[in-house]
Amino acid sequence: MLFQLYSDAAPMQLIGWCLVFAGLIIMNEIGRRTKLGGMLIFVIIPAILTVYFIAIHCGAFGGTSNPTVAYMDGWFHYFKLYAADIGCVGFMMIKYKEGLGKHEWFKWWPWFIVAANIMIANVSDLESAFAAYGITGNFTGAWWCSNEGVFIYGGWWNIVNFISGMINIFCMTGCVKLFTSKDKNKSDMLWPDMTIWFIIAYDTWNFEYTYLNLPTHSWYCGVALLLAPTFANALWNKGGWIQNRANTLAIWCMWAQIVPLFQLKGTFAAALPHVYGGATENGITTMDLYSKAIELYANGQGKTSAANEAMAAMGITAEPTAQGVVAIIALVCNVVCISVIIKRSIEMGKNPYSNCVFEGTKDFEEAMARAE
Repeated sequence: MLFQLYSDAAPMQLIGWCLVFAGLIIMNEIGRRTKLGGMLIFVIIPAILTVYFIAIHCGAFGGTSNPTVAYMDGWFHYFKLYAADIGCVGFMMIKYKEGLGKHEWFKWWPWFIVAANIMIANVSDLESAFAAYGITGNFTGAWWCSNEGVFIYGGWWNIVNFISGMINIFCMTGCVKLFTSKDKNKSDMLWPDMTIWFIIAYDTWNFEYTYLNLPTHSWYCGVALLLAPTFANALWNKGGWIQNRANTLAIWCMWAQIVPLFQLKGTFAAALPHVYGGATENGITTMDLYSKAIELYANGQGKTSAANEAMAAMGITAEPTAQGVVAIIALVCNVVCISVIIKRSIEMGKNPYSNCVFEGTKDFEEAMARAE
């Protein structure tokens, strides 16, 4: 099993997952279907949240006891929120052909913002791998604590996933062949060459990234968040996957930043990954792990053997088999994807990044049928 869905909390964890999945799809539909909806969700709400975040750090709304500061005040969380939202605004400019979106050169923006986000994740994978190496002297696995209050079991699987992420950047083809959907509201920015080949390669890599580096959140941000845009792309928004992905990521980051306890404690606390062997049986919760991890990090022991000793004291035995298996699956998916791209680009005699290489495939043609 990937997650520990066998405690009395499992039914509510499944219900919580369904609520997040449905909520992301609904909010994405509101944000994509009209310009007003997009402005509300990706411009007005983030502006209000920015004022809120500043006010918190000035002592308002509970100050340091506010859940956002207490549980989500690391630079990574803020960076991810604004990086995703900036991507969404850029995509809106392209589909409505407004501002920078009027210029042909700006069509490189989606590739750039996605590549940058992938590289941030790749750096996290390397950090985890070398944190483990610093403790044991090898890549066979060791616990360490991040500044987000998470026990991470780093090892060779992080290196494998780093390689997958690097390949994935080059699996984005037809980068400037972007279109606007021809429906009345110009609802979508379409990237027709981003077909099922890339989507599977990206989803397997990104799931593994969250599973390895954001393990206590991955029930939501690694499963529900990835499946929501893929589900929409498969059923009614062909060619709009990257827009769906950016929208749902920004929406989730906003939610997680202001209601962090939703996934950390209480009714809908996220299911723990299998790597925390024995946690559920011993009654160890996400908040127990968080509190201990924050303590170790604050004492400068986050990347020392103290992390392994703390986990042993809680009766948790690392079970990283799933981490390794998924890392290999993600690597295979990305190698297959880049191989198909190379083969098709050679056969067609085209640069795969400034041209489309999946012309003639079902996904591509269905997306182009929606293009203006």
